[in-house]
This record gives sequence, C-alpha cells and structure tokens, in this order.
Amino acid sequence: MTSRSPGLISHSISIELFSGLAELEDTGRGWLPHRLPPAARARCDDPQLLSAEAQPSGVRLAVRTAATVIELDLLRTRVVLKGVPPRADGAVDLLIDGRRVQHATVYGGDLVGIDPSTGASETEPGEVATLRFDGLTPQDKTLEVWLPHYERTELVGLRTDAPIAPVRTNRPTWVHHGSSISQGSNADTPSTTWPALAAAAANFDLVNLGFSGSAMLDPFVARAIRDRPAELISVKIGINLVNSDLMRQRAFGPAVHGFLDTIRDGHPTTPLIVIGPLHCPIHESTPGPGSFDVEALAAGTVRFVAQGDPADAVVSNAGLRRLTLSGIRAQLTEIVSRRQADDPHLSYVDGLDLYGPGDEATHPLPDNLHPDAATHRLIAERFVALAETERPTA
Repeated sequence: MTSRSPGLISHSISIELFSGLAELEDTGRGWLPHRLPPAARARCDDPQLLSAEAQPSGVRLAVRTAATVIELDLLRTRVVLKGVPPRADGAVDLLIDGRRVQHATVYGGDLVGIDPSTGASETEPGEVATLRFDGLTPQDKTLEVWLPHYERTELVGLRTDAPIAPVRTNRPTWVHHGSSISQGSNADTPSTTWPALAAAAANFDLVNLGFSGSAMLDPFVARAIRDRPAELISVKIGINLVNSDLMRQRAFGPAVHGFLDTIRDGHPTTPLIVIGPLHCPIHESTPGPGSFDVEALAAGTVRFVAQGDPADAVVSNAGLRRLTLSGIRAQLTEIVSRRQADDPHLSYVDGLDLYGPGDEATHPLPDNLHPDAATHRLIAERFVALAETERPTA
C-alpha cells in the first residue's frame, strides 16, 4: 500500500472490466458495484439487504494484461455496531491465471456507527485507500482483483503500467443465492469464501448472491436469478428464515415453490440445486428470533443465541408452527421430491452433508452461527463433490 505512483496509465472504470456484478453505479465519488439489478433494489427498502447487496462478495476486476504493477483507489464504507466488536478490515485478493499471488488490507474510508437498540447511525468520512500490487510477471496474463466481501467498496481509480483488456471467459456461469455464510462471513479473504473456492475448484464463473441476513425467499431476488444467464443455479434456504422469525410453516412451502417457479420461468432446464441449512445447534429445534448474546458482548466476544420457544415448533396447528432448521430440512426434502416428478434437472443437497453434527468437535462455529475460514474450505470441498453430477456438459 502506498500513494499513487507516477508514470502509470489511468484507466476508465466500466462494467466490462468486472465479473460477478449486476450494475456499476456512478455515485459521484466513485463506481459502486451492485450485485442486484436496479429493478430488484427498487422492490426493497430493507437497509440490511440494500447494505449486503452493495458489499461486493464475488465481484472482481478481471482483465488481460502484461502489467507488472496495478494500483487501485478504493473508498470503503465500514459499518460498526456500537457495543459489538468490529469485523477485521476488508481485504483484496490478487489472482493471476486463477492463482492467488498477493493480498492487501483496505484502510480509511467512511465509518458508519449504528446503535443496534435504536437504529440511529452516525457517519464519519474517511480517506481513499490506494492499494498497490507490483512485481508481477511481464507476460500476458489474466489478472483478477477480488474486492472485499463484507465492505461496501467504491472504485475511485485504476492504474497499471501496461494496457488492459476485458476478459472474455468461456467458463460456465454458476449463480448462487444464500445467506451470510454464502456471502463469506468469517472467511479469511474474498477469494476464499466457500462459493469462491467451490467455483475455482469446479472451473465455474461465479455470481454470488449471498446476502447477509437476507436470504428471505424474496420474489425480486428470484426474478434477478431468472433474468441472469446461468449454466448452474443453487439456492441455499433456511437459516435467515429461522433467525429472523420471518414466517410460519404455512407460508414457507408456497414461498419456496414460488421462488423456484420464478427461477424456472427463465431457466426451465438449467441444473438447479436446492441446498438445505447447515447444522447450527442453536436453531436446530429452537425457533428464532436470533440475537447477540449480551453476556458474550459484555466480555468482548460476538456470539449468537436463539430466543424462541421450542414448543412453538411443535404446536398442534401445523400451519402456525414456527420454523426450525430441522423442520425446514424436512419440508425442503418433500418439496424437491415432489417437484422432481416434473423437473428432472432439480436436485437437493442436504446442508448436513456440507456441515453436520459430526463436524462440531473439529470445526466448531466460533459465534454459534457462522463457520470459520477452515470450515469454508471444508464446505466448498464437499459441495463440489456432491454437485459434480449437476455439472453442465460442454
């Protein structure tokens, strides 16, 4: 990291230089990648989702170049909940021909402090960060810069010491939708989230629609998936519906069907994988809502607890039952099985086969909810093995 260097070529920033995004917005300060298109964002006023979709998980600058130096000016927006230990600073990965060769930490940027009890926020403006990667080999190569997966990031400047051209990939596109685990919570870097690792291992071009706290079966997300080109689609369903206590059992089944129906309107024969929730002890049989563990916060640690009553998941009126992860898995298994009679390209991956009760001892969830970096790798390896039969033919 350094100040900008003289003698480099400044490049216009345009959407053609990026992969994994829906729109590049000119904010007046820089260029902001969005993972949801404008039409989808117009259907939602939830600050959680709008914040998450502007955090560029899976979004990368991808160019062909012989450059030995690349500099980027980035303006991040860092959100900190008052009383909650902050996340580590955002990271940027540099990959050359698919191999990670350098890594940098983002600094500066705007700091947004939010009081979780009232929702009130204060913004403290900050400086633009300049990240420099040098010592690169001078031959022609594919260069990818993976942007931070958990910080809103505006691109202000781009410079190299050689011309650049957009990358035209021939890899099949994989569109994945999920929750904070899919976005990459607790992963070390943006190219080591489990979807990024799985895409690299299986040679897919990733579009990551993992949204922290926001995998809610929203119809506008289904339409966004419907309208994107894809050779493989996966949707991970469960944890956010439970820890938000969003709906009851009666609403869940039709919502899943509607979400899948909308995707199928645009992708009638594309391999579509429904992924059930990973093992999460606090919500296996206890409904939401979930919340921060107050005692843990007082000790300076982030941990989550379930606040629901397990009795509410077994009430006699099945339609009014509150959702749990075990209940969702049972419903998803039945829904997919029923739909497969008319949809041979639909399949189901049980989340317990990606991370199950037997993994707790060796790969515990540090905050009771999200896997750590090593577990992201484990999930990726298992998903690739389980999804291999769904790989599209060339």
